[in-house]
Amino acid sequence: MQTATTLAALRTASSALRSSGSLALVPTMGALHEGHLTLVREARAAAEHVAVSIFVNPRQFGENEDLDAYPRQMARDSALLEAEGVALLWAPAPEEVYPPGYATNISVSRISDDLCGADRPGHFDGVATVVCKLFNQVQPDLAFFGEKDWQQLAVIRRMARDLDLTLPHVDAIRGVPIVREADGLARSSRNAYLTSSQRAAAAALPRQMETAIARLVAGERADAVLSDLAGELLEAGFDSVDYADLRRGSDLVPASDAAPGNRLFVAARIGGTRLIDNMPVA
Repeated sequence: MQTATTLAALRTASSALRSSGSLALVPTMGALHEGHLTLVREARAAAEHVAVSIFVNPRQFGENEDLDAYPRQMARDSALLEAEGVALLWAPAPEEVYPPGYATNISVSRISDDLCGADRPGHFDGVATVVCKLFNQVQPDLAFFGEKDWQQLAVIRRMARDLDLTLPHVDAIRGVPIVREADGLARSSRNAYLTSSQRAAAAALPRQMETAIARLVAGERADAVLSDLAGELLEAGFDSVDYADLRRGSDLVPASDAAPGNRLFVAARIGGTRLIDNMPVA
């Protein structure tokens, strides 16, 4: 596995790989877990070569968020990626991605305004900006993202369409289903922040979501179901619920029933950790 830390080295390495076959990109912020490795395996099944980026993007963290505390485990992550057969690791320093004088920002309106966007102003601007840069830097044929961050995936797809990015077509941006623990909790780097008691309580999130979906499928009113879902999470030990919402999966327009394509979205806080999840309702 080659490791590039400068843009010049990256472009030389990615060009050489693309000359001998298709190249898939898996963008990450490191602290890799089985969910990330599943993305890598999906990428390897679809392309001759796989590139992974590890970059803790400062532009997607708000003032009171955990940029400094975000886990950084480069040696461990690099070894995991090499064992998975990754051809290229792009691991730049912040100043390589945002050099002095950097002044450009990408904002994807409407689809980024609600859900996580309402509680994290500027977050999806940071996501769209860095992913656009990664696409231009690596120039992949395919890119893979986890569906746990469904809103992020929707924002990236909208950005790629609107800016006519060089990936062959929007289907080149692939979503990969959520990888879950045995008790159903979605795998996330932030799960490591949970104490043992918080981790036990967190298992209520997928369980209560499944209960809510069953009620929606049975025809119950969405407003009552969502209100009960939030209450059940608080009773289970969560400290607050940022949102429990039903949306159309394709464009995140609010929905009111269990029609095909709709999804249930939840963000809730336990201790200092914010967990998100989403599930299809039909």
